[in-house]
Amino acid sequence: MAARSAPNCHLRLEWVYGYRGHQCRNNLYYTAAKEIVYFVAGVGVVYSPREHRQKFYRGHSDDIISLALHPERVLVATGQVGKEPYICVWDSYTVQTISVLKDVHTHGIACLAFDLDGQRLVSVGLDSKNAVCVWDWKRGKMLSMAPGHTDRIFDISWDLYQPNKLVSCGVKHIKFWSLCGNALTPKRGVFGKTGDLQTILCLACARDELTYSGALNGDIYVWKGINLIRTIQGAHTAGIFSMNACEEGFATGGRDGCIRLWDLTFKPITVIDLRETDQGYKGLSVRSVCWRGDHILVGTQDSEIFEIVVHERNKPFLIMQGHCEGELWALAIHPTKPLAVTGSDDRSVRIWSLVDHALIARCNMEEPIRCAAVNVDGIHLALGMKDGSFTVLRVRDMTEVVHIKDRKEAIHELKYSPDGTYLAVGCNDSSVDIYGVAQRYKKLGECVGSLSFITHLDWSSDSRYLQTNDGNGKRLFYRMPGGKEVTNKEEIKGVHWASWTCVSGLEVNGIWPKYSDINDINSVDGNYIGQVLVTADDYGIIKLFRYPCLRKGAKFKKYIGHSAHVTNVRWSHDYQWVISIGGADHSVFQWKFIPERKLKDALHIAPQESLADSNSDESDSDLSDVPELDSEIEQETQLTYRRQVYKEDLPQLKEQYKEKQKSGTSKRRERAPGNSIRLHFVHGYRGYDCRSNLFYTQTGEIVYHVAAVGVIYNRQQNTQRFYLGHDDDILCLAIHPLKDYVATGQVGRDPSIHVWDTETIKPLSVLKGCHQYGVCAVDFSADGKRLASVGIDDSHTIVLWDWKKGEKLSIARGSKDKIFVVKMNPYVPDKLITAGIKHVKFWRRAGDVCIWRDVFLVKTVKAHDGPVFSMHALEKGFVTGGKDGVVALWDDSFERCLKTYAIKRAALAPGSKGLLLEDNPSIRAISLGHGHILIGTKNGEILEVDKSGPITLLVQGHMEGEVWGLATHPYLPICATVSDDKTLRIWDLSPSHCMLAVRKLKKGGRCCCFSPDGKALAVGLNDGSFLMANADTLEDLVSFHHRKDIISDIRFSPGSGKYLAVASHDSFIDIYNVMSSKRVGICKGATSYITHVDWDIRGKLLQVNSGAKEQLFFEAPRGKKQTIPSVEVEKICWASWTSVLGLCCEGIWPVIGEVTDITASCLTSDKMILATGDDLGFVKLFRYPAKGKFGKFKRYMAHSTHVTNVRWTYDDSMLVTLGGADMSLMVWTNEIEGYREKRPCDSEESDTDSEEDGGYDSDVTRENEISYTIRALSTNIRPMFGVKPHLQQKEPSVDERPPVSRAPPRPEKLQTNNVGKKKRPIEDLVLELVFGYRGRDCRNNVHYLNDGDDIIYHTASVGILHNVATGTQSFYQEHNDDILCLTVNQHPKFINIVATGQVGDLADMSATAPSIHIWDAVNKQTLSILRCYHSKGVCSVSFSATGKLLLSVGLDPEHTITIWRWQEGTKIASRAGHNQRIFVAEFRPDSDSQFVSVGVKHVKFWTLAGRALLSKKGLLSTVEDARMQTMLAVAFGANNLTFTGAVSGDVCVWRDHILCRIVARAHNGPVFAMYTTLRDGLVVTGGKERPSKEGGAVKLWDQELRRCRAFRLETGQVTDCVRSVCRGKGKILVGTRNAEIIEVGEKNAACNILVNGHVDGPIWGLVTHPSRDFFLSAAEDGTVRLWDIADKKMLNKVNLGHAARTVCYSPEGDMVAIGMKNGEFIILLVSSLKIWGKKRDRRCAIHDIRFSPDSRFLAVGSSENSVDFYDLTLGPTLNRISYCRDIPSFVIQMDFSADSRYLQVSTGCYKRHVYEVPSGKPVLDQAAMDRITWATWTSILGDEVMGIWSRHTEKANVNCACVSHSGISLVTGDDFGMVKLFDFPCPEKFAKHKRFLGHSPHVTNIRFTSGDRHVVSAGGDDCSLFVWKCVHMPH
Repeated sequence: MAARSAPNCHLRLEWVYGYRGHQCRNNLYYTAAKEIVYFVAGVGVVYSPREHRQKFYRGHSDDIISLALHPERVLVATGQVGKEPYICVWDSYTVQTISVLKDVHTHGIACLAFDLDGQRLVSVGLDSKNAVCVWDWKRGKMLSMAPGHTDRIFDISWDLYQPNKLVSCGVKHIKFWSLCGNALTPKRGVFGKTGDLQTILCLACARDELTYSGALNGDIYVWKGINLIRTIQGAHTAGIFSMNACEEGFATGGRDGCIRLWDLTFKPITVIDLRETDQGYKGLSVRSVCWRGDHILVGTQDSEIFEIVVHERNKPFLIMQGHCEGELWALAIHPTKPLAVTGSDDRSVRIWSLVDHALIARCNMEEPIRCAAVNVDGIHLALGMKDGSFTVLRVRDMTEVVHIKDRKEAIHELKYSPDGTYLAVGCNDSSVDIYGVAQRYKKLGECVGSLSFITHLDWSSDSRYLQTNDGNGKRLFYRMPGGKEVTNKEEIKGVHWASWTCVSGLEVNGIWPKYSDINDINSVDGNYIGQVLVTADDYGIIKLFRYPCLRKGAKFKKYIGHSAHVTNVRWSHDYQWVISIGGADHSVFQWKFIPERKLKDALHIAPQESLADSNSDESDSDLSDVPELDSEIEQETQLTYRRQVYKEDLPQLKEQYKEKQKSGTSKRRERAPGNSIRLHFVHGYRGYDCRSNLFYTQTGEIVYHVAAVGVIYNRQQNTQRFYLGHDDDILCLAIHPLKDYVATGQVGRDPSIHVWDTETIKPLSVLKGCHQYGVCAVDFSADGKRLASVGIDDSHTIVLWDWKKGEKLSIARGSKDKIFVVKMNPYVPDKLITAGIKHVKFWRRAGDVCIWRDVFLVKTVKAHDGPVFSMHALEKGFVTGGKDGVVALWDDSFERCLKTYAIKRAALAPGSKGLLLEDNPSIRAISLGHGHILIGTKNGEILEVDKSGPITLLVQGHMEGEVWGLATHPYLPICATVSDDKTLRIWDLSPSHCMLAVRKLKKGGRCCCFSPDGKALAVGLNDGSFLMANADTLEDLVSFHHRKDIISDIRFSPGSGKYLAVASHDSFIDIYNVMSSKRVGICKGATSYITHVDWDIRGKLLQVNSGAKEQLFFEAPRGKKQTIPSVEVEKICWASWTSVLGLCCEGIWPVIGEVTDITASCLTSDKMILATGDDLGFVKLFRYPAKGKFGKFKRYMAHSTHVTNVRWTYDDSMLVTLGGADMSLMVWTNEIEGYREKRPCDSEESDTDSEEDGGYDSDVTRENEISYTIRALSTNIRPMFGVKPHLQQKEPSVDERPPVSRAPPRPEKLQTNNVGKKKRPIEDLVLELVFGYRGRDCRNNVHYLNDGDDIIYHTASVGILHNVATGTQSFYQEHNDDILCLTVNQHPKFINIVATGQVGDLADMSATAPSIHIWDAVNKQTLSILRCYHSKGVCSVSFSATGKLLLSVGLDPEHTITIWRWQEGTKIASRAGHNQRIFVAEFRPDSDSQFVSVGVKHVKFWTLAGRALLSKKGLLSTVEDARMQTMLAVAFGANNLTFTGAVSGDVCVWRDHILCRIVARAHNGPVFAMYTTLRDGLVVTGGKERPSKEGGAVKLWDQELRRCRAFRLETGQVTDCVRSVCRGKGKILVGTRNAEIIEVGEKNAACNILVNGHVDGPIWGLVTHPSRDFFLSAAEDGTVRLWDIADKKMLNKVNLGHAARTVCYSPEGDMVAIGMKNGEFIILLVSSLKIWGKKRDRRCAIHDIRFSPDSRFLAVGSSENSVDFYDLTLGPTLNRISYCRDIPSFVIQMDFSADSRYLQVSTGCYKRHVYEVPSGKPVLDQAAMDRITWATWTSILGDEVMGIWSRHTEKANVNCACVSHSGISLVTGDDFGMVKLFDFPCPEKFAKHKRFLGHSPHVTNIRFTSGDRHVVSAGGDDCSLFVWKCVHMPH
């Protein structure tokens, strides 16, 4: 049975030969201790050249591929490959892990870099997006992440001279990153004309924003900012792989084998060509270089490390070498010397000295080598090649003896016979050839039994037999030297094998796992002397087994280090070492063998040893030599805490079922009942599967748990208080060292741990997100700051928390077996211990992973008979308790037992609250304090032992097993229960709260009932019998046994109690006559087991429920079945009602009735309230009768899973409920309506929302249903069709003139009229003014700043700071998409700090993800950017009272709510908010943890506890007939008052989360905005109203919302709709739906309109005045407005009554023509605004309208594919004189020629046409067209503007264009919201341009003002007008 335990010996890694140079770079550095750090395979190596010694870091599980050195040069970060790769930060001196960073990257970690002070680490992944991730590595936290690039990234570096800047480079790109908040934002490097766009391989940052980078072609590219400024050509002749910056300058290394040194300004210092040095060779390629002082380290592609001393540069010192490319398979051991021979696919054979750790010989062959062997005399070395040949060399000088090629496939294995006469050669063509050594290797025989390739060979000691293994796993034997196969098993039996390297055979059965048939073990070697066997497999693992190991699945020790395949492993000739070689990692590992006797001395070996031996966790035969498990422990390990339905899933389930049942009932449902219940007392304590869960608090109360309730029990007053924050079974409890806080852990899909205060019973922190299924153990650290918890998932995860912050500090997998306890070491805060089935583990915290060490057992003490379940450490000793029911006190070293207390009934003191069921119950919890020992038992009792001996019983409940039976006494406050624990108990419900009597039964029971006179008690048992007992003494009166199955309900008939109905699971009800004790009737007819029975008041009728959901009626006493119509059932007077079926209680079944069952119900004696219990642990109250589906209810949570029974007491004053599996009996007091105003109870409201939401309002609906598109996905606003201009094939023009010709010069394209000066091109546009404000679907987004001097608001994607006095504006333009919300930080420390949230796409942390910007309104500096997981966008933001936290709400389907610490950019907590839209969420002005969210049919009151968000729904039940409406706004008052504005115009006033009154009709329409003034507490509300004498859309209220003063807005609108209010000093600022911002004076109510804008867009029409700085705009809102740029305001507006589409000035500026959407056009006189003429010749929209330059004609282009001409000289009759024919599509823009004779028209099919004026004939001659000079150019089509069409316009268009008056610049607007500036003309495709962001999607029109001083652009979606100042180039 030797294989049952792992061998006692041990391997220690001593040396690794090799260095990873292939596919890795920049991985070789000097540490501060002048050691060299690098990696090979999965091992980090620290090599000391002075001592020629290696240290190893072995914390990785796969190949390491990246390495970074901390700036202090002691710590190292390494990254690995793998499916779930991680980064380790470790100390190069101690080689211990400091931190592990995981769970973010996939595939692998390609690059790593520390920042300047070493606090942060950046990593790049190998995933498809090449994710870039920034870590706070000490805390193991990810700070930020972003997609890196679509192609590989090769290098990344922090800019060491600028904070928060990084540079990354890779395939054909370089990117410059800035980190702000949690957002990484890249800018691509611009190669420009300075250099070619190519792959950049490495980089280094220097001061003054300079970056040096090495390119693939050997040039060095120098960047300043993001621009390439120069290149250093030919720095190397091929790619530059490595660049290293040091104090003196830079070192670069390249593929050309050269090292170059440069000074700090990158001037060359010197070149070292390694190929020319004495160690050099052709093809040497440098992969890594490190320059420190006068030493240079160089790593090469071929796995060498050179050290170069600068002044002797041609003598590089070779300090490490290894095999390079290809796989490494060949390994042979010299038979007499400590030498190893290896051969590889790199065609080299190398001989290593195991003593000197050095390469002593190397020889290159012609072919890749696959196997090797040395003859017994050590003279010949045979090498098997990949091509089927083999070569024999002399070891001495590596000269060839012979070369033989007999085979075509690779030779995989060869071996010399032990007597040195034969060589056996195994080939992949499945044969073995035998050669004679002395005969110059003549072939003597061949073995051909195998059908597959030969993998292993072994000779017998006498050289007469050979055994082989092949690829099929077959083991064959041959006679030597002929090669005849041996089939006779007997012949082989006695053979002794010279070596054992075969993987199959009886002796090595144990190396294979029990149930696997895989062949992944590559190599084996047996050590006969040490009786150990070493194996190597495909997973990089070396294992030690005992030899021989005969049974499958033997125990082993395992060692990791190699990355993937370990191809071969061998013992050295004297068994001192094991040599293993890695296939792909090309490395040779040398392990020191430490036999058993040495182990004792090895305890003081270097610390890294503890890592090496992971004590064979994986061995799968668990037959270790421990005593049998105790039965109780065994039961406990088998408990499962899985649930079919987790409480967390209920909301989703409800939603799904609601969807299914949308068509369901529309009946108006009953209100929830007026009464409520409050938990009063709980009988029970959870001891049967929990331990150490009972403590004294500071005040001497006792805290413990049962079901889902944390109980604080006051033993003096015999009262209990409850913590009800959990929603499922609590499994563990721990108390803070100060004894005031408690931590409890529960069951759940994502189970939570609550830390709560025992005085206030308020949660302080809720920890979630790390465990699954449940939390089974918790413990506080000695300082109380940390908390450790253990989960019940399969690997029993252990988590360490900083509980106040709610942060996970670290996490580790505990063990496969159940863990019972976790304890933190009180003396060493970072250590903790877990104990469980067959293990104790000692953990030490390191960053994010725990490392444990075995600690040797010092001694064992026999303390109890049976297991010790509980221990408690005292100042001077210990106290223990165990299964034997004895409590023992020990001294501090467990030497002697001071005192024992046996727990016996005799010792119970008189004041006990109950009775002990048995002597010496198993003890599960012990705690000391207040001079007593507190004991919890497995039977659910809590006892207090006085030090002098007497024992008091305080609390007790039922023992293990479900409790179902419950009966209340007919006239006394007592009840009886019966349980599967085989006891019948009587409980006192009066204030003494104790168990009065108990009786043991022979079987468990399911039901009981008092007789009507209270004298007898009937009990139904599980075996089908029942008994009647005396209710006082519990002695038997009579018993019957007529049935086989469980008795499920038992009932006395009312009145005299003449009959007894007994229902069983056999689906019968027996009726007995009580007096005669005879069965008088049987009720048959139920198809399933009976669940409930009720009598009618006369005792003549039985109502029965069965498991098949049948409701049946039987006549008593004979039991005849009756059918009674449901209408009649109601009229019958029932003595009791416990039925759950029927019309009267249809409403008690929940929406998710398929998942959960109602198990019990009970009606009060006044027939008003029906209480129910269900499978999910809820107790609910309904009004009776509960007709109609899904009745309204109140719901209470305290039981964990099934509530098995509920009963009212005789006077309805209390409700008693039973929990099935939680074994607890809970007593609730009934609080009648009206009585309970004093103490609002905490019930949850009904799950289904009210149907009425307080009315409909178009503005609310619009806001709720709006879908926000991001710019990048916007599509065309005009329905154009056809081929885009840049994709059209050009027909060659006829009139291509020869370059030199005598023809007259071409005319100007454009008449350049009013620019007299020399033409200067425009080089830039600067935003100067914006007319517009986003009020239509955003709210609370106008605020005062700087004491009311400035206001801040937003439109499109710009934040606007507007000066009230001057009207000047400044802009925040960092958002890349529309802003949806804005808030101002009110804390004086953060003055002028603004947060804005924007629209976004998916929450993928990329640049298009939704984000929140926090910025300084005055200097427009971005302080933080938070990329968030609110997909679609952020719709509300709010700062906390201290200003440090920010709350955001998303538009995602869950409407997520997130809390941020915005300065660090970290997310504190996040949770789904509501299933429907949340409009606003705001922090209470005095709090950092409380906030309120309002939305569609929803008000929630939230608390931030640690990292968890807890919410309570608003409770309406206290105010008569209150309905939950859609709430739109929120404000706050003192004393926890909250005001919410509703869609109906009401304002609701809440105290805590309970509605206390309603301010009815505060406004006539929805209350959209509310504002709380911090300085005086007054509240401003804004709503939607028609202006009237009394009312106004804005009201100012007192602090309680009792009185108000109304203000009218004098805007002239029919209804005022206020969307935002804010109050400053004596002024109220109002933002309206009509895009006005108005200032209202509080004293005089005077209105001052500060900002105007169009109400609805798009704004299609735009024209600038011919000579002045005015412009006109026309929009969908039916207005034309005149704007003055100089005065920064709207001068006038005209209401047209219809949507306007286009507008135009006459050449003199005295007339205006307006085209309408309905086909009409109007001409106004500018001076009087009178209509000069109007006409409607078309039915569809007019798209453009133009006066000819000579003022004679008017051209009107429409969407009816037409242009009409009117002659204005004929007067205002406006008769059409002609029109243009054959326009293929709708008209977009028109331009007249300068001479008024031609008109160019651009159309919706991407075609441009020219027509004669006024005839309307098309001009088809290209030459004629080219000669026209145009008066204006607004066309987006034509060869002259081909360059404005970009590559990205598959779905989107350029919408408008305008050429400057100077004729040399062109601006365009497109569907992406961009304004672009080009040169004119721009005939080349994809012309260069500048782009300007700010608009939302769709810029609809754009124009230059006169003199080209400004550009005006009009927005589609944003209804805003942007005025840009033109910056002209200087002369």
